[in-house]
Amino acid sequence: MAGTSSLRVVAHPVRLRMLSVLTGTAMSAADLARELGISHANASYHLRQLAEHGEVVVAGEQRIRGGTAKLYRYPHEAEGADTGVSATTEDRVQYARAVAQEVERRLVDRAPDRQSLMADLEGWVAPEAWERAAALVREASRLLHDANRPPGTEGTTHISLSVVAFRMTGGEQ
Repeated sequence: MAGTSSLRVVAHPVRLRMLSVLTGTAMSAADLARELGISHANASYHLRQLAEHGEVVVAGEQRIRGGTAKLYRYPHEAEGADTGVSATTEDRVQYARAVAQEVERRLVDRAPDRQSLMADLEGWVAPEAWERAAALVREASRLLHDANRPPGTEGTTHISLSVVAFRMTGGEQ
């Protein structure tokens, strides 16, 4: 997959879920397979794809039954991470489809009696308003990524956050 953008690599529902889980903890392929309800071979394959493109890093090793398993984590805090700048329009569309599928899966598990927010807008705003909103979204994303813990950790709340925000073409006024 040489030359493949990071958006194209993560544009798969299993890989998106893996990145979410690996934000809060380092896990082996076997751990991920159990957590996601997939086969060990499937987990290993997707981890290799993510690792090959720098989306996950090896975060240590774990001794298991006389062998050694690599532990992986998602380095969400890495400065200068590829945010899709080099991605093609098709890469972005593939990513958006994968995120939409993942949001649909999560909505089935939504706690109906809890606070939630859904918003959608295609509009025209002052550049200053856009810059402030983008900064707030980045801050909220960083806060939640930094606070993420291993699945099922006592004292945590299971949440979902998916945001797609971008400037559109159509001319500046």
